[in-house]
Amino acid sequence: MSTELKENKLGTMPINKLLLTTSLPLIISMLMQAMYNIVDSLFVARVSENALTAVSLAFPVQNLMIAIGVGTGVGVNAFLSKSLGEKNKTQVDLAANNGFFLAIMSYIVFTIVGLAFSGIYYKSQTNIEEIIVGGEAYIRICIIGSFGLFLQILMERLLQATGRAFLSMVTQLIGAILNIILDPIFIFGYFGMPKMGVAGAALATIIGQIIAMISGLILNIKLNHDITINLKGFRPDIATIKRIYSVGLPSIIMQSVSSVMTFGMNNILMAFSSTATAVFGVYFKLQSFVIMPVLGLNNGMVPIISFNYGARQKERILHVIKSSIIAAFCIMILGVIIFQAAPKEILLLFDASPSMLEIGVPALRIISTHFVLAGFSIVMNAVFQAFGKGLYSLFASLIRQLIVLLPVAFVLSKTGVLSNVWWCFPIAESVCVIVSIIFMTRIHKKIIKYI
Repeated sequence: MSTELKENKLGTMPINKLLLTTSLPLIISMLMQAMYNIVDSLFVARVSENALTAVSLAFPVQNLMIAIGVGTGVGVNAFLSKSLGEKNKTQVDLAANNGFFLAIMSYIVFTIVGLAFSGIYYKSQTNIEEIIVGGEAYIRICIIGSFGLFLQILMERLLQATGRAFLSMVTQLIGAILNIILDPIFIFGYFGMPKMGVAGAALATIIGQIIAMISGLILNIKLNHDITINLKGFRPDIATIKRIYSVGLPSIIMQSVSSVMTFGMNNILMAFSSTATAVFGVYFKLQSFVIMPVLGLNNGMVPIISFNYGARQKERILHVIKSSIIAAFCIMILGVIIFQAAPKEILLLFDASPSMLEIGVPALRIISTHFVLAGFSIVMNAVFQAFGKGLYSLFASLIRQLIVLLPVAFVLSKTGVLSNVWWCFPIAESVCVIVSIIFMTRIHKKIIKYI
């Protein structure tokens, strides 16, 4: 047994310092991730508003890919971190190698299904030819190159699960910076490259993901000594896969709910105008700049909770939960202030037309009010997953994004006033907080109390 495995910092370092050192690199990398998503849209918006709408309509498909990758990674992360806490090296390696296998299988299945239905997907939402043609080109490139995305996410989760968040940040930064550099070159045709428009944005994205994947693989093999990646003679272990998906599958479904919600909202908003859909797409890019740091906080928090759950360290678990809630609240309040103070200036960065400003300014101000509550809900989702209660996270997300949000949005759309529709977000978030408190109370009574 290695000394590093016995004395992993997840079980020994003071909680506030541990949460900061584990989460800060992830928060920085998530901010960079959000930044290059925004930069992507900033460049595309200068092609045309229809180009921006095409990319906005692609979000549910891209989000579904991310949901599959991240959900699998969450399951691997939780199982691997708990095995580290139990000092079970065999299970640690089983989690890592089966995670690698599942990432490859996810890519194969998604590519077959995604390419078959990409055309139908766009035509079901609009009949504007420019949006359909640009959107199909964009999403097909993203799907074909998505092996980079699936394996990049897994490599990052393996580094995070063993407390090497800084190395995880390095891989994300490499991909993000490369994407930002390549975006204008491919979109506008600089340095002798052909002018590719929205297809260029997709190409820049997959190249960044593939290079980040390669970087993550090298770092795991060379520097992550808690795990051993060796696929020679590998055979899938059904028991390990079941344990990964006992947490990961609810997470996949939970994050996929966002795709269904976005698809539904796009169709509701299209009844008003394509500009309304473009505004919604811009909002999703912008809100990621606020929510991504909280997700980075979550990614740093989950292995700490899972490790200390395996090591039976109750006080450390409670401490990290409380500290994470406070940090998330502070991040979200900052987001509210920015969205309330400068919505027009933010939208003008996307070359917003007068009609887009007329729709977008009230939209950003109304939707951002739910940030105050969202920080708590997002942290609770991660806590549920860390304790193996993925179904709690799933149900809370269903309430937040489908059971409450879409019906409320549909009803409010029947008023014929577009600005009323945006209130579905704070309404749904309020219900989600109540449900999350109930679930957390159950976890405390049935699990934490007896640690």
